[in-house]
Amino acid sequence: MIEEARWSGIGLEALCGPAGKAAMAVSGREVAGFEIALLAADDARVAQLNQDFRGRPSPTNVLSWPALEHPPQMGDTQGVELGDIAIAYETCVKEALEKAVSVQDHVTHLLIHGILHLLGYDHISDAEAEIMEALEIKALAKLGIDNPY
Repeated sequence: MIEEARWSGIGLEALCGPAGKAAMAVSGREVAGFEIALLAADDARVAQLNQDFRGRPSPTNVLSWPALEHPPQMGDTQGVELGDIAIAYETCVKEALEKAVSVQDHVTHLLIHGILHLLGYDHISDAEAEIMEALEIKALAKLGIDNPY
């Protein structure tokens, strides 16, 4: 759902499929058909969601809510809800400018990051962060996008 009209200008819909396929591939899953609800919002909306769900009253680039405790590793999962992702327009654009990368490449990275969260990956500990970052780097490389770290 595109709630913030400025998202329409970056081709968000075209980024979702490749990001999802790359995230699935690097996670070792051979699945097809998952559904993910994506909310493309502004910073104010994401800040409210961040407050409501994480107790942090500020915007962040991406939030995710897994729907499954243990997503399947193989098979056709047509129509199975993997979870929800919300991304914040102003934060994403600002970060892309700071990193001197295209908004599309940065948003693709954030979509992959959010999808990996839906698949059960996290970055609470340093070890978990290393695993997740390595997967993100591999997924982005599959799409021809340079290492963001």
